[in-house]
Amino acid sequence: MSNVGHTTTLKVCYDQWPPMTIFSTKDAPERGVVIDMVEQIYASKGYTLEYYEVPLARGLDMVADGLCDMLPEYLYSKNPDNGFVYANEATFSYATAFVVRKNDSWRYQGIQSLNGKRLATGPGWDYSSISVGYQHYIDDQKNANFVEVIAGYDDVVDRIFLMIKDNRVDLYADNDLVLQYVLNQLNLNDDLRIVRPGFENKLVEMPIFSRKISADKRQDLINIWNEGRLAMKGEKEQTLLNKYKVSLGK
Repeated sequence: MSNVGHTTTLKVCYDQWPPMTIFSTKDAPERGVVIDMVEQIYASKGYTLEYYEVPLARGLDMVADGLCDMLPEYLYSKNPDNGFVYANEATFSYATAFVVRKNDSWRYQGIQSLNGKRLATGPGWDYSSISVGYQHYIDDQKNANFVEVIAGYDDVVDRIFLMIKDNRVDLYADNDLVLQYVLNQLNLNDDLRIVRPGFENKLVEMPIFSRKISADKRQDLINIWNEGRLAMKGEKEQTLLNKYKVSLGK
């Protein structure tokens, strides 16, 4: 399977992370900022894109197995998995922020400011690249009563927002654009608010490409991405963000 159709078809695995990557439906065909970007970059070079909407762990396996050529957003690591190769140009470097109830005056002032707060996360989510201290806090068993791990397929963040509204947890940290989008989609601007600044480091997400592709082919795909992503900085990038009613400048 891994060698079929690589000449003109680009097989793209991606997980649900609105507004960056969205599982499309008949009624809502949009696929998100990042997928729109991938489509524009590769379609302009004659590629037809084939999409596989899967949980992140499954997408990583499919890239490693050669069932997908690429996954457009994965946390950058200096010691990557042997099953894939990173591009050079990041998809985005995201500022992080928190969401809390509207009447909560809490601000992030270092890890100690989390004490006594009930926070939500997803299973196996890794924050170590943006805040080693936050990851240690989540992993520390003595904080287990204050860390709620929300399992699920594609609606985890939506459910977390509703749990904060219902006073079941107090805060949640994520990419600022994700928080903006979900707040608008769920119409919760009267109930919740975004707290900035977030963590000290930005969240750097990179496209990854399968090692099952021939080295020449893979490098061609990476070069197309690198050049295309650079060319989209500025106005073209902002046009895509505007489509989903989010802003890097928030």
